Amino acid sequence: MLKEFKDFIAKGNVMDMAVGIIIGAAFTAIVGSLVADLINPIISLFMGGTDFSSMYALLGEGEYGSIGEAEEAGAAVFAYGRFIMAIINFIVIAFVVFMLVRAVNKTKKAEEAAPVADPGPSELDLLKEIAASLKK
Repeated sequence: MLKEFKDFIAKGNVMDMAVGIIIGAAFTAIVGSLVADLINPIISLFMGGTDFSSMYALLGEGEYGSIGEAEEAGAAVFAYGRFIMAIINFIVIAFVVFMLVRAVNKTKKAEEAAPVADPGPSELDLLKEIAASLKK
């Protein structure tokens, strides 16, 4: 059983998948920063200073200055601003993945459409030609 597991792990597909997951996690952090640090401030500028991450609705009673204060106090909050940010993150990630898949597909089509060069005669063909010329 251990040998089967080692064989499974050693296969290229599993290693490729592991690398993809690690890169995907790093990419998610980059997109999160892009949305939180670059896109949201621009949207906020056009919406009169509204910050999505701080938008919430209190589902109970009480007065809190921020979503953080409400959460620290244990109040139930409906954090719809964070959900909006998650949607923006998803759209950015989906667009980048679409662009990557599109580029890979274009590369594959270009390789398939490229004319295959004539490899020329094989060694066996050359040897037959030499043998025929020596017989003459």
